[in-house]
Amino acid sequence: MGEVKKVDLTAIMPYGDTMNDGKVQMSFSLPVPQGPEANEAAKQLMSKMGLKDPAVVYSKDLGIGYTFFVAYGSATQTVDYTKIVVPKVDTDVMDMHGCEEYIAEHIKRPVVIVGACTGTDAHTVGIDAIMNMKGYAGHFGLERYEGVEAYNLGSQVPNEELLAKAIELKADAILSSQVVTQKDVHIPNLSQLVELCEAEGVRDKIILCCGGPRISHELAKELGYDAGFGPGTYADDVASFVIQEMVKRKLV
Repeated sequence: MGEVKKVDLTAIMPYGDTMNDGKVQMSFSLPVPQGPEANEAAKQLMSKMGLKDPAVVYSKDLGIGYTFFVAYGSATQTVDYTKIVVPKVDTDVMDMHGCEEYIAEHIKRPVVIVGACTGTDAHTVGIDAIMNMKGYAGHFGLERYEGVEAYNLGSQVPNEELLAKAIELKADAILSSQVVTQKDVHIPNLSQLVELCEAEGVRDKIILCCGGPRISHELAKELGYDAGFGPGTYADDVASFVIQEMVKRKLV
């Protein structure tokens, strides 16, 4: 066996067959008909992206003058992994039973959480994974938690309606799910909910969380939320944050 090359974390780059060969796989579409000219256009585009030795290994006619490509190339740039700092939700994640024990010990009353997929977004997959009893990937949703009263309002819920329901139920937290993010439509929609909370004078009394495929904790904080939950997070993460934040902010 050959010697294992030590990774330099100050200058990492992609690899395919050997360390630091820079190999990457890309897929994209161009508004040109399939053919040799289309393949050459794809390779020239990759060269302008800074990739060496571009190669188109597959192309498919998408109709009406569009072509889809799968291509390979070699990256030339590196990243200093040791200097990367990513804002993350600062909380101790507990499982469902841990959260239930925490609520019983520190809050001593039901925690009311209201959630919805807001605006024109009709996709409930995200909010259902967090709130519905069955949850997702072995992580039970908030409806199953002892000590949590979870209200899932579904999809295409106006922010005004979500906030009104939260006020009516005296909610401790509001969860806003955003799946559709084309043309950054989620940004003004999320911002509006914060503005409505401020206008109603309840922003400091309610914990605001948002989540979705393009949501990060950094973006959520920039928009005025308390936390943001992206891909790979579950009800455990959301519940742990909400109940610990309630205690931290003395909202119990």
